[in-house]
Amino acid sequence: MSKFIAALGLTLLAAGAAQAAGNVDAGKALAEKYACFSCHGKDFNTPIDPSYPKLAGQHRDYLEHALKTYKRGDGAYGRNNAIMTGQVKPLSNQDIKDVAAYLHSLPGNLATHR
Repeated sequence: MSKFIAALGLTLLAAGAAQAAGNVDAGKALAEKYACFSCHGKDFNTPIDPSYPKLAGQHRDYLEHALKTYKRGDGAYGRNNAIMTGQVKPLSNQDIKDVAAYLHSLPGNLATHR
């Protein structure tokens, strides 16, 4: 019985960690629902305007932070962009984690110039 309880505990712990990091499939569904590709490109690497960021392969924690600051809006520690603010307002914190996990999981062509 104790092996079962230990295995169950590890399973629940792993599930909780995965949820904390975000769910890629749920994030994909949200990105499709909100048509993020319409500005950031079908592959999230080819935005329709060069001033829009490439999102594919971006660091998950950066994406979460950016989405939360857009949700916060124009004010203390927020970002001011009417389109992005409108897009993220309905998202929960878990939704934001899920979208960030999905975008992070995509192959990207981000480069660091030194």
